Amino acid sequence: MAGNAWARTVREQLGIGRVLPLGGPADGAWITERAARAALLRATGTPPGVRLADLRLSLAAPDDAPAPAVQGPPSALPPGPLRIAADFTAPPGRPLPALAARLRTALLTTAEDGLGLRVGAVDLRVTDLLDGADGGRNGPLEGPRNGPRNGPRDGEAPGGEDTAREGAGPGGDEREPADLAARVLAVPGVARLAPALAGRSRPVPRTGGHVLIQLTTAAGHRPLDVARAVRRAVTGPPPAPESAAVLVTAVASDCRPVTAGRCG
Repeated sequence: MAGNAWARTVREQLGIGRVLPLGGPADGAWITERAARAALLRATGTPPGVRLADLRLSLAAPDDAPAPAVQGPPSALPPGPLRIAADFTAPPGRPLPALAARLRTALLTTAEDGLGLRVGAVDLRVTDLLDGADGGRNGPLEGPRNGPRNGPRDGEAPGGEDTAREGAGPGGDEREPADLAARVLAVPGVARLAPALAGRSRPVPRTGGHVLIQLTTAAGHRPLDVARAVRRAVTGPPPAPESAAVLVTAVASDCRPVTAGRCG
């Protein structure tokens, strides 16, 4: 219990949020809540004039979530379907049920088709109606009010590292062979190696026959597909690792802001 509380505190301090399952039990992939939330806040198909004020992700049915096929990152959630909960403000003169339906579709499409998340529920709540002056233009997608401060930009590697270095890990029993890092970086869709977890400052630490890979995905590549390809590339008969887990710590965006905070 004490270890779980410590891990939760460290995650909050780093601003990465929860470590969410990406795909299903056999995929061995996870994504930080910060990375998933950033992608959802810029979801294509968000109705004009709608402003997301807060967005949270959690397990839809924690008690029914299955166990993963491989060892996950520290304090990672089990690979069950997720719940997306979002608050938004709406423009005037628009039917709220229709706006909510369009926003729900945009979030689901980005989560499942764009990222590879499994979503079991989307809960939306209208928190305010914009006045006429604000409702006529596309407002910025705002980050959550309780979100991380002074964190890396979208697609930027937390901590600023983008390549792995060979050597022992913090505990002295973790190895990070250079050939593993090279294999990861050769996979299409891997933008860089990007560690984000406390105590896992090296992006490709190996402990015995298991390796944990922390990376940023490139624009135009579905994170779940990249994670699956990375796991295939690094595992195999000895001396290769017997098993691998992937943690996506950032998702690069190929959109360009037309108005503040929005992509057109």
